[in-house]
Amino acid sequence: MTKNETHLRKPEWLKIKLNTNKSYNRLKHLMRDKSLNTVCEEAKCPNIHECWSERQTATFMILGDTCTRGCRFCAVKTGLPNELDWGEPKRVAESVEIMGLKHVVVTSVARDDLKDGGAGVFAETVNQIRERVPGCTVEILPSDMKGDYESLNLLMGSKPDIFNHNIETVRRLTKRVRAIAMYDRSLELLRRVKEIAPSTPTKSSLMVGLGETKEEILETMDDLRANNVDIMTIGQYLQPSKKHLNVERYYHPDEFEELKKEAFKRGFKHCESAPLVRSSYHADEQVNKSAAQRRINYMKGYEENSGKELSNLNF
Repeated sequence: MTKNETHLRKPEWLKIKLNTNKSYNRLKHLMRDKSLNTVCEEAKCPNIHECWSERQTATFMILGDTCTRGCRFCAVKTGLPNELDWGEPKRVAESVEIMGLKHVVVTSVARDDLKDGGAGVFAETVNQIRERVPGCTVEILPSDMKGDYESLNLLMGSKPDIFNHNIETVRRLTKRVRAIAMYDRSLELLRRVKEIAPSTPTKSSLMVGLGETKEEILETMDDLRANNVDIMTIGQYLQPSKKHLNVERYYHPDEFEELKKEAFKRGFKHCESAPLVRSSYHADEQVNKSAAQRRINYMKGYEENSGKELSNLNF
């Protein structure tokens, strides 16, 4: 599909099935009651109805709803952020407990106004979740913190089950697509995580449809593997508004399958690749065996002691 065709109707495979059942509506109300933000809503994730209705995982966006960067692909609002809310970690943990989630993704807006990039609030959020729901596995998805690796040590001290940082696009397009972020700095961040915590799975996500070539996609895969990244997700870029970058091309589902094969060929332990895949898609399936076993043991213990099934909590 050429640049001039990007305003035509989206292909059939990009149509989203809406499912606003009770679980979805209750979760939405809970987010408002707790004054919490989710990247599911702010970034207009196409999978929000599936994930929220199944109530298995959710992606909380901490450090406010205003980003200090203005990436040309992202729907999250940009501007001057509010002051830090140190009550936010507790409210996130309370929500995780109420919802009976088995896996949580904690991400944030970029906070370049903060010396630690928000690492302290990130770590406290993970700690609070661990305290309230010990069996819940936690994935963190921070910004690059502008290469502040002291803050990275603080963040990794909370011992997340997965460390996720998105490369977003290929090297050639990085300056046009991402604001402030740098391709090589993202790779270095992922490499340093492995040096700090070798057994923690690392993960990164790539959008396609922004004008990259297949060769560039494969080069990006190679770069991620060269920095010991374990998990990769690949999805179709969708233009959030007319102010954002145009879609240059819609990839067919068969092409995503081919990219998935290429990822496994290169040694990725897990890869999600499909048109509507986003960074947190099926995130609960990507934890390592020890973390998954901890989650299973906790769920069994909870149900035996309380007589309630976590999957059937009255929420």
